[in-house]
Amino acid sequence: MLWGRFFLGLSGTVGVFLLCIFAGFMLHERHVTAQELVKRAQMHFHAIFIMRQWNAGYDGVYVEKRPGVHSNPHLAHADLTAVNGTLLTKRNPALMTREISDLFNEAGLLRFRVTSLAPINPENQADAFERRALHAFAETGVREVYEESAEEGRTYFRYMAPLLVEESCLSCHGGQGYAPGDVRGGISVRYDITESKQAALERTVLLVALSFAAVLLLLGGMYLMTRRIMGRLWIAQRFIERMAVTDELTGLYNRRYAYSKVVTELALAGRHHAPFSCLMIDIDHFKAVNDTYGHPSGDRVLRDLARIIKGCCRASDVAARFGGEEFLVILPLTDAAGARSAAEKIRTTVLENTFSTVEGQPLRVTVSLGCAAVEFGGAGTVSTEDVIAAADKALYAAKHGGRNRVEGELFTVASVVSVVGEARYLGGRDAGVDDGEA
Repeated sequence: MLWGRFFLGLSGTVGVFLLCIFAGFMLHERHVTAQELVKRAQMHFHAIFIMRQWNAGYDGVYVEKRPGVHSNPHLAHADLTAVNGTLLTKRNPALMTREISDLFNEAGLLRFRVTSLAPINPENQADAFERRALHAFAETGVREVYEESAEEGRTYFRYMAPLLVEESCLSCHGGQGYAPGDVRGGISVRYDITESKQAALERTVLLVALSFAAVLLLLGGMYLMTRRIMGRLWIAQRFIERMAVTDELTGLYNRRYAYSKVVTELALAGRHHAPFSCLMIDIDHFKAVNDTYGHPSGDRVLRDLARIIKGCCRASDVAARFGGEEFLVILPLTDAAGARSAAEKIRTTVLENTFSTVEGQPLRVTVSLGCAAVEFGGAGTVSTEDVIAAADKALYAAKHGGRNRVEGELFTVASVVSVVGEARYLGGRDAGVDDGEA
């Protein structure tokens, strides 16, 4: 159906539009989540960097060398004895960072460390991710590298930013050929984001479910609304189509439809060599009714007559208002005798019916009828115009023969033809009957 295609097109457009919006929300959510992970790693990096600066600002700090506290073998003069006899050992920025990282790692919070491509301490050797990051710092000038990695069924966010050589670094690394501003390594941060990823996945699933639910609800509402609108449009279209072929006053078919029906039925009759007839009906002295009782009463007579004519017709017959007080009845598969019988039935029913004015005053109404019948088996041809003109001519004869009577014309032909010019019957009543005194 047309409305079905319309709804599918509309719902498809709206559905794609909404899905694009929800997809945009999802992409934005992923982008925001990724940015939050980076900001969190940057925060950890800067916190570690500031702690290292604090340590480096004092050229390392000393801690009490208790049991389990070992000296840094990579530092010269790592141990000293305080004036009170306490044995102290030095913690430079790298070792301090490592020991604090171990505490964070044991607590299950995060892990960070300082590494380089050429570390003094072999335990600070860079892994694959850190080597890629360090090469990127040295070769491309980027200032941060990050990625997600899966390890032992967990998901981790890894981040690394470079450490640039400062004057305070040269006390330990001066022998490695560094100059201030060089990239001597970087701080690597790793923390577990398994739960965060799971929560993000759950949010995504929820958003997708809500998106589809919203789309389905919207499309359902649109379907009901569209169906209702299209239903009303269908009713309006049927009404317009009915009005296009219906006489508003009487409810019968109008002149245009009646003429087209004569064309169709006469063509069918010619194709099958079946009889065809039509009746032209006119109210006697109708002008006097209008002049004496007014047009509202005249309209009432027309409506009552239309009801009588329709009641006398078969299901296959077509009744139409053909002019002011003139009616046409199309009788398919009806010969001349059948047409006259139908005409007499209408005439006597009208004669026996009691009409009245709008005030209730009784009126005596009669009609004159002209029959035109087409039968096959003879010679020559007949057209739609010929048939209607013959019915009109027979009606004229009935009027001039005393009114309230039936007259007929018969065509016995071989075939039916279409005649250009038949449309003159669509413009108005033919001049065959004088409306002024009809």
